[in-house]
Amino acid sequence: MNPDDYNDHGMLRLPLWFWTILILQARTWLLFVMAGASRQQGSDLLTLFYPDQQSFWSGMLLGLPPALVFLLSGRRHVWPRIWQAGYWLLLAGMFITFALQGLGLWQSTEMISGVDIVLALLDAVALAYWLLSRRLRACFDASHRLA
Repeated sequence: MNPDDYNDHGMLRLPLWFWTILILQARTWLLFVMAGASRQQGSDLLTLFYPDQQSFWSGMLLGLPPALVFLLSGRRHVWPRIWQAGYWLLLAGMFITFALQGLGLWQSTEMISGVDIVLALLDAVALAYWLLSRRLRACFDASHRLA
């Protein structure tokens, strides 16, 4: 690795795809914040994307680890053990999200929307990147620090 790949704290810089995956995994939280910011249309916006309240709350629950990892990312040098656990927590959340999406698509009795298929494909790509990227894995490994 190049010394320019490290930040001021001696830790590997997080790749752009890491941030993209966090946004994808915390999409319910982002929608919730956007709905709160657009006060009058907020409930309509939530109803449009989540007509079933159960799926909204499961999205909020599954989006909590990515939101917490996002908040922790700037201070990962302070809590390295928690940061390392974040890798596995996000991986588990991605598996659960992908499994629930697959189950929902498989059990769907009505027409499957293109948005559901695109989100499932994006989640599959994110999961594959998370598993296959050595650089991303090294960002969560304490041994990849500059002394």
